[in-house]
Amino acid sequence: MSKPLFIKVDEIAKELGVSKSFAYRLSKQLNEELSAKGYITIAGRVSRQYFEEKLYGATLPQKKEG
Repeated sequence: MSKPLFIKVDEIAKELGVSKSFAYRLSKQLNEELSAKGYITIAGRVSRQYFEEKLYGATLPQKKEG
């Protein structure tokens, strides 16, 4: 079973062992970064791929142009 595209605040709090209020602030910060890059965001959810890249240093595969 594959993981959902987005990670919710509840899951962020559980995975990082932080409060829900901190998870909401983190979610908002990451979504603001994505929004500044021109991506559409959803409040209370963050792209799982972006979350993992920012917190764990996972690199995203580059999109092929052309």
